Amino acid sequence: MRATWAICFVILAGCTRSEEGPAPAPWRPGVTYASAPGPNGRGLLDRRGLIHAHSVYSHDACDEEPVKDGVRDPVCFDDFRRGLCQARHDFVMLTDHPESFSATPFEEALLYRAERGDELVERAGQPAASWASCPDGSRALIMAGFEGGTMSVGLEHHATEEEATRDALYRDVSAESIQAVQATGALTLLQHTEDWTPDEIMDLPVHGFEMYNLHANSFRAAGTLLEMLILSSERPDDLPHPDLIFLPIFSEDPRYLERWGSVLARGGRRVTTMGTDCHRNSFPALLPDGERADSYRRMMIWFSNHLLVRPEAAGRWDDRHLKDALQSGRLYGAFEILGSPEGFDFYAEVGGEVAEMGSEVPFTAAPQLRIVAPTLRNPDPDRPAPNLTVRLLKAVEGGFEEVVSAPGSITYSPTGPGVYRAEVRMVPNHLADQLGQYRLADLGDFIWIYANPIYVR
Repeated sequence: MRATWAICFVILAGCTRSEEGPAPAPWRPGVTYASAPGPNGRGLLDRRGLIHAHSVYSHDACDEEPVKDGVRDPVCFDDFRRGLCQARHDFVMLTDHPESFSATPFEEALLYRAERGDELVERAGQPAASWASCPDGSRALIMAGFEGGTMSVGLEHHATEEEATRDALYRDVSAESIQAVQATGALTLLQHTEDWTPDEIMDLPVHGFEMYNLHANSFRAAGTLLEMLILSSERPDDLPHPDLIFLPIFSEDPRYLERWGSVLARGGRRVTTMGTDCHRNSFPALLPDGERADSYRRMMIWFSNHLLVRPEAAGRWDDRHLKDALQSGRLYGAFEILGSPEGFDFYAEVGGEVAEMGSEVPFTAAPQLRIVAPTLRNPDPDRPAPNLTVRLLKAVEGGFEEVVSAPGSITYSPTGPGVYRAEVRMVPNHLADQLGQYRLADLGDFIWIYANPIYVR
């Protein structure tokens, strides 16, 4: 009967297809989309990816030590590559631990596999990054980095030839060591913001820190997660959609918001990122879809860092274009587990010119801050629409205060200097029938988009 129904559906679809082709299927949990190929109206490409991820070149990335008899765990390696492609990320900035990364030849740390069609980005004849080829013909840019004393991303080569010397540099938090690593082309971030004070963030010569970390948040709802994993074996029909099982850990961490607001309010200018911090070593249980609870794909689809990249004239871009966007603060984070946003923008208008996220504008020039509300890409017309709240917030000591909020786009003229960021919150009504034992009323609203600030001086 099922086969007969499927045949009828195919025939019907073929008979009703318009010249423009079939409409895209409505979004559902687990679906990800490729980035728009072309730039926005200001010439910027929106490229999405991971910043803070652990491969087999981290000692704790897999269930056990990821190397046996000198060979890296091929199952864990393939799960990472598969997840990266399935999540349709444009890039990943790896942050492997020094225990393994320091001893790894740089080309290997880029997960480069010539036999899979990968292509190296080379400078002075040496590998700097790698385009990883995916089975569907797409590709993702892999950049090397480490999570040690700090979290440095986008190294273009190891810091020194001597393994012991570079291992010491990668583990150190002194200004001298940070600057030595930055000489490789790296940008330096601080991982796990809960472990740093605003003074430390301000005093160290770093480019930024994390506004969100999935791994850190997992400890905030460990009890609920354990209940769900037990339920997966006892009453699987009562579970939410497998990709939504971790929804309870998806909460804002006040420690991160407190530090973020304080650093900005004190005059600091730091970019903030969203850290997936993915490891395949935490929840090996299989969910009803037959996939590990902690598969790389499942972790990688939760959210993305969106970098607004200034490409070359022909639209080409590489690791240095990504790092330029990151250092400039042209970044917003989107929790795509709730659905892919479309059309979001945050910028300032000053005298007829546009200043992007991360920019500094003079208050005396009477800037206007604009937030363009996003929409849900390919919504299901048979499900209720999510409720959105767009907010403009100002950094204050200890966090942020709301300046204005609305269910749609916002234009605001600041009444004084300050550091302003945009966010979009969502009540995911469209997921109500996918939540199993979770109740929408109990879950409340979720952050959907965090944007880096604009500095009004």
